[in-house]
Amino acid sequence: MREPAFWWQSGSGTWLAPLGAIYGAVAAARMRLRGQRAGVPVICVGNLTVGGAGKTPAALAVAHLLHAAHERPFFLTRGYGGRLPGPVRVNPRVHSSADVGDEPLLLARLAPTVVARDRAAGAQFAQYAGASIIVMDDGLQNPSLVKDLAIVVIDGRRGIGNGRVIPAGPLRAPLQMQLDRAQALIVVGPLDRALDIKNRAEKKGALVFHASLEPDRGIISAIGRRKVLAFAGIGNPDKFFATLTEAGVAIAQRIGFDDHHRFTAAQAQDLLALARAANLMLVTTEKDLVRLSGDPQLAELAQHASALPVRLVVQEMDQFRQLVLGALTRR
Repeated sequence: MREPAFWWQSGSGTWLAPLGAIYGAVAAARMRLRGQRAGVPVICVGNLTVGGAGKTPAALAVAHLLHAAHERPFFLTRGYGGRLPGPVRVNPRVHSSADVGDEPLLLARLAPTVVARDRAAGAQFAQYAGASIIVMDDGLQNPSLVKDLAIVVIDGRRGIGNGRVIPAGPLRAPLQMQLDRAQALIVVGPLDRALDIKNRAEKKGALVFHASLEPDRGIISAIGRRKVLAFAGIGNPDKFFATLTEAGVAIAQRIGFDDHHRFTAAQAQDLLALARAANLMLVTTEKDLVRLSGDPQLAELAQHASALPVRLVVQEMDQFRQLVLGALTRR
């Protein structure tokens, strides 16, 4: 689904507010349910809103810190867009994005990854497979597992939009209830539209971190002065385009698709034709390239497109490391 533009416009969504109130009440009631405690610590990295804020890069950053501490983290994710309900351990040599979704394939490059719609069953599966700690990519609003540490990620440029709950706005549940369940907030990018959220998080005692998404310098160097056709089917394509622009890449044409977009053969040929006609380099996100891989009809586009990896860099890294490692002893 492509998110409505009005979600991100202040004061909008009034006519849908009653439906948002109903959705929010149901979400709030669900979040109050008591979850199961896993046999190992659980760190959850989630979003307040629908759409890309940098959640997956944040989950990867957490796993890097745990690896450095000689832990054996397992990622646990629902596998949005995949057909397998799980629990199943992701094998990139066997599974495609149609099986498990795009994000799990990226996560599995760094650490063992379990896809499970039933998060409690997935946590048990991960523990039996040898996990010393579980990192949930998403699931803040899912009550089935007790979280030892909950980290919320927010895009500073977009904030929470009009501040309303789906379908009136982008919030997944009432704002305060979500903040009450988080011990930390990561603001990605400038504080433009996240200052109020930062203040509210600090007021309730949450730690606030400031971060940025840094693109792979090798890919940026390889692009050089070439003009590119940038395309992305993620929660916030403009975030990807902004990352390219800030890195000095000349974007001649940008094309955004819905989140987790499934490319068709016709769309692949259109992108190739546009790039060839203007002698443009095709650049996309890692998630998009994962979805292109494994489909013979999309093989040509996958071969000619370059993915731009990004990593989350937290300014207060020492404090962030202490927070993450503290989840190991918080029990």
